[in-house]
Amino acid sequence: MAGLVTVVLAAGKGTRMKSALPKVLHRVGGKSMLQHVLDAAREAGSERSIVVVGFGGQQVKEAIGAQAEFVVQEQQLGTGHAVLQAGSLLKGHEGTVMVLCGDTPLLTAGLLKKLYAEHKAIGAKATVLTAVMPDATGYGRIIRTASGTVAKIVEHKDASEAELKVNEVNSGIYCFESAELFKALASVSCDNAQGEYYLPDVLEILRKDGEKIWAVAADDYEETLGINSRVQLSGAENILRRRKNIELMDAGVTIMDPASTFIDMAVTVGRDTVIYPFTWLEGNTVVGENCAIGPNSRFTDAAIGDRVTAHFSYAHECKIGDDVVMGPYVHLRPQTEISAKVKIGNFVEVKNSNIGTGSKLPHLSYIGDTDMGSGVNMGCGTITVNYDGKNKYRTVIGNDAFIGCNSNMVAPVKVGDGAYVGAGSTITKDVPAAALAIARERQKNIEGWKDKRK
Repeated sequence: MAGLVTVVLAAGKGTRMKSALPKVLHRVGGKSMLQHVLDAAREAGSERSIVVVGFGGQQVKEAIGAQAEFVVQEQQLGTGHAVLQAGSLLKGHEGTVMVLCGDTPLLTAGLLKKLYAEHKAIGAKATVLTAVMPDATGYGRIIRTASGTVAKIVEHKDASEAELKVNEVNSGIYCFESAELFKALASVSCDNAQGEYYLPDVLEILRKDGEKIWAVAADDYEETLGINSRVQLSGAENILRRRKNIELMDAGVTIMDPASTFIDMAVTVGRDTVIYPFTWLEGNTVVGENCAIGPNSRFTDAAIGDRVTAHFSYAHECKIGDDVVMGPYVHLRPQTEISAKVKIGNFVEVKNSNIGTGSKLPHLSYIGDTDMGSGVNMGCGTITVNYDGKNKYRTVIGNDAFIGCNSNMVAPVKVGDGAYVGAGSTITKDVPAAALAIARERQKNIEGWKDKRK
C-alpha cells in the first residue's frame, strides 16, 4: 500500500489554554483547530488520517468521528513517542507519512501540497517544513548544507551565536518515507533533560545513515504558527477572518468594514452582495447574490436566497427565499422556511414555521409552529398560540387570509383561504374559507363612571 497518509499529533492538554476542553478542539474561524488541520490534509491529497489522542481523547473522537482513525498515547513522552503509536496502523504502508500538529489551524492545503510534492521530487527520506520567522526566539534553527540539504536542527538553547542569527526554524511538520521513519524511531533515545523521545532526532539518525534530508520553506510563516494560549487563538482568528474576507472581496462581495465583519471559513456569499458592519455569518451559511446583509446581524447555518435585505436580524438553521425583506429586530428560529417576497418587519419571531410567498408579518408578532399560505397579511401584535403547557400544536393559515391586529390563533386551528379575522379576536375554532371570524366581547360604555380610587 502506497500513497500519502497523515498522522496528526493531538494528545497534548494545552495547559496554557486553562481549559477542560482539549486544546485541539478549541474553535477558530468557525471550526476546531484539529478540523482545520484534517481539512487541509485531505485537500492536499492525504488518503488516510490517523489522530494521536491523549488528554480528552474521547471528546476528540466524538468531535471528529469517522473522518480519522485514532490511536492513544497514554503517556505524553514526546513527539517521537506519539508518532510511534501509529505504527500498528501503518504496517505494510510503503508510501509517505506526513506528520502534522493538531494545533496549527492556519495551515493551508496549498502549503502541504508543496511540501509533499517537493519531498517526492527531491527523493528525500525525510523533509521538514520550515518558516522564516521575524523573531525566531525559542524555535529550533534549521542549519543547511551548501547544497540546501538539512545538516541539523539545533534548539535555541543549544545554538551558537552564529546559529542564533538563522531565522529559518522548524515548524514541527514533516514528510517521511514510512519504512525509514519507523526504523529510525526504534533508535530514538530519551536520554535528554525531559526524558522524552523527540521526532527531530529521526532526521539526525537518517542523515548518519546517508539518507537525503530536505527542507521546504513556507512562503508565509503565519501558516505554520502553533496555538498554545487564548491570546494566540485570538491572533489566529484574526488571520483566518482576514483571509476569508479577502477571498470574498476578490470574488465580488462588498464588505464595508472588514474589521467588524466576522465570517466563518465554510460560509459562501454570492457576488454583488453587500455586507454591512457588525455582521456574523457562521457555520455553513450560504448567502445568495445581490443581498444586503446587516448591520448588526447574525446568521448561523442559514440558507439565504438572492436579493435578500436583512438588517438587525438573527437567524439560525433556517431557509430564506429570494427577495425577502426582514428587520429590524427579527428572530428566525430553527426549522423555519421563508418563501420568496415575504416581508418580516420589526420585533417579529418565527419558529418552526413555513411562510408562503408574498406574505407579510409587519411587526410585533410571534409565529410558532405555523403553516402559512401565500399572500397572507398578519396584523400588528398577532400571535399563534402553539403551547398549552404540555404539548405544542400547529396553526394553519390559508392563502390570502387577513388576520387583524392583536389577534391570537390558539392551536390547533385552521384559517381557510381568503378568510378574515377581526382585530382583537382570540380564535379557538377553525375559520372556513372566505368567512369573517370575530371573537371578542361587545363594547359597553358606562356613562358618568368615576374611578372610586380617586
